[in-house]
Amino acid sequence: VAADLAIVGEVGLSGELRAVGHLEARLKEAAKLGFKRCLLPASSPLKHISAPPLELIKARSLGEALEVALV
Repeated sequence: VAADLAIVGEVGLSGELRAVGHLEARLKEAAKLGFKRCLLPASSPLKHISAPPLELIKARSLGEALEVALV
């Protein structure tokens, strides 16, 4: 996994990615720690999130996440 990639979310039994709580705080902390990109579930609500300067990458499944994370 790339050193500049943070990953946030839960993995369901069928491989689907699920949103987690406190997303804004998690993104701020990731940026503070020096991450440049963040992989998160496509279902994550971003409408009212004040995202720090991170590239946000959404994925629906574990397979999609692995394609991003392992490149």
